[in-house]
Amino acid sequence: MTKVHDTLLGTPFWFVLSARLLSLGILSQFLSAGVALFIGAWDWQIHLVIGGALPLPIIILCAGVFAVPRLRGFNWWAGLVFALYIVQFALAAGTDSLPLAFHPFNGTLLVIASLVLLAKLQRRLTKSSTDLATSRARSVARR
Repeated sequence: MTKVHDTLLGTPFWFVLSARLLSLGILSQFLSAGVALFIGAWDWQIHLVIGGALPLPIIILCAGVFAVPRLRGFNWWAGLVFALYIVQFALAAGTDSLPLAFHPFNGTLLVIASLVLLAKLQRRLTKSSTDLATSRARSVARR
């Protein structure tokens, strides 16, 4: 019996969902800030609520890379997203205008890191499904 590499065993649904929700949440942060700032249609409370909910997928991603060995390939990007979110929260918590000026820049870094994490995850999902289909075709051909 051939040994299957653990990265080909699949990626848990909760990990994939967390990565997708994180990217969607960060992008909605930009939308809510833009609407509140330039249009004035929404209050800043929507921005605060979404930002307060973002730690949940980040914590799930970080817990996943530590608890599930086959997710170790994502540990650098999950750690970077975690660190950038801590910086983002610290920048938003300040009342000075200088830290708040860096808040959008750090948010841009955060959305880039989350999208890279999501792209790497999608690549693994595509590769896993392709490798699984290939191995199934080989096993059928051997019969």
